[in-house]
Order: sequence, then C-alpha cells, then structure tokens
Amino acid sequence: MSESDMSLRDRLVDVGVALVAAEGAGALTLREIARRAGVSHGAPRRHFPTHLELLSAIARRGFTELAVRAGEARGDKRAAPGAQVAALARVYLEFARDNQGMYELMFRHDLLESGHLRLRETSLPLFGLLADLVGQARPGADAWIVAGALWANLHGIAQLWAWGSLRLATGADDFAPLLRAALDAHLGPEAGR
Repeated sequence: MSESDMSLRDRLVDVGVALVAAEGAGALTLREIARRAGVSHGAPRRHFPTHLELLSAIARRGFTELAVRAGEARGDKRAAPGAQVAALARVYLEFARDNQGMYELMFRHDLLESGHLRLRETSLPLFGLLADLVGQARPGADAWIVAGALWANLHGIAQLWAWGSLRLATGADDFAPLLRAALDAHLGPEAGR
C-alpha cells in the first residue's frame, strides 16, 4: 500500500472518528465520510470494500483509546485487584458517558461478529484483563462469569445513564453510587477498594 493510500485510509478513519463524536453512530455513512474527507463517494471502497469494514476501523480506534485509558487507570498495578477493577469500571463508564456515539458503535453486535479487521482482538483483551482482576479479587469464583455479569451491569448503567433513565429513576446526579453498588454486588462490599 502506497503512502498516499495509507494516508487516505487513515484520513477516512479520522473523519469517521470525528463524525461519530459530533453526530453519533447513525451519521457514519460511506457517502458522508467521503464527502467530509474530500474524496469521491466511491473512494472509501478502495480501502474498505464494505461499510462494516470502515465502521470496524473506526470502532477499533475507540477500543484502542479505551485500552489506553484502562492502562492509565490501573497506574503502577500495585493497587489491590478490587481497586483496579473499580478504576477500570469508572474509566469504562466515563468513556461511555463522554463518547456516546463511539461507545454505541464499539458494541454493535454486527461489527464484533463480522470479524472485520479482527475487532475482537482489540476488544477481548480488555475483558480478559477485567476477568483476571476479578479472579484475583474473588478467588474461587468463576472469574469469567463474574466479570461478564459485572460488565453487563456496567454496560446497562452506561446505556441507561445515556438515555437519562437512571437519573430519572434514582434521582442520582452522578453514576458513582450506581458504580459502587455494582462493584459491591459482584465483588463483595468494598472488596479491596
């Protein structure tokens, strides 16, 4: 792939990332991305033969950013496993709150299931890290199941918070109490936090 092809590929993804941030996942059409990148509407197909491949490349950027934030949240990794889980969970919810369009795109089942750009290779290590830390925080528990239940709980909090449903139902003006309740439910009260 030539340097100009690579720069166009990157530019298309950059435009998609900016578009999803500004207007949400529903705005990510090939035509609109091409228009904003200043190329013909057929140009993206040279690099992304299907719309799913371009969406996967954009979502991959989201998972990469989330992984960077997760690594930063863990710090020097000397904190207790429960504290590290809490830090990861907070970062997850903050990412979802601050990047609603990208978050929605990242967890589209059709993108994850399609295998385009091996998106699962970017997303599954994050879940593996969570499961490993949950296993350390709750020895003897099935870490993958507990981590899955915790992730489902966090995903529900993120989605319901974005919709405004949790603020309405609980009167909470921050998701912190909901996060604490989820961590207590899955790791035990104040487990290593």
